Amino acid sequence: MDEILKYFPYLTDIQKEQFTKLDFLYHDWNEKINVISRKDIDALYTKHILHSLGIAKIIKFEPGTYVLDVGTGGGFPGIPLAILFPETRFFLIDIIAKKIKVVQAVAEALELKNVKAEQLRAENVKGDFDFIVSRAVTNMPDFVSWVKTKIKKQNKHELKNGILYLKGGDLTEELKDFPKATEYNLANFFEDEFFETKKVVHLPLKFVV
Repeated sequence: MDEILKYFPYLTDIQKEQFTKLDFLYHDWNEKINVISRKDIDALYTKHILHSLGIAKIIKFEPGTYVLDVGTGGGFPGIPLAILFPETRFFLIDIIAKKIKVVQAVAEALELKNVKAEQLRAENVKGDFDFIVSRAVTNMPDFVSWVKTKIKKQNKHELKNGILYLKGGDLTEELKDFPKATEYNLANFFEDEFFETKKVVHLPLKFVV
């Protein structure tokens, strides 16, 4: 929890309490349903929560923003972002029912009114969103094909509406067909060596009729 406060010092008391509760909630659920690998659960705040919040170093979501989290797994990056941005609406989806069960339980325990979670494929999502976030669920070309028709027309941020993707390593080959993609190195924001190769990729997507 100290790590979160180090990089996000202006949290409200409610947000501090919610971030603190994540430790118990995920350890408890992980005993029943393995949503986080055993070797990573003890590094929950670095490898999952802080990693998710890397997106918040790139953008501050305006109130009323709609965000889709594709392949959320146990709720990352959606749950930490929903705590940080209580006036942004988050729709978390995954194709694995037991993971969505955990997400729904965590959101309920934290009283996150801005989170909805469903077992659903990205292609079947109805509606459109300002941003679509994810943590490396697939390669970028496939991901774009899933979500390219789900972007709102009107921009309300400096960053254009589109994808905010958490991924690591050399992305040159993967992004070669996306010249408008911008890579942000998380090592510029967080000191832990875990972030040395981690990035947020912003890919603006045009509204498709």
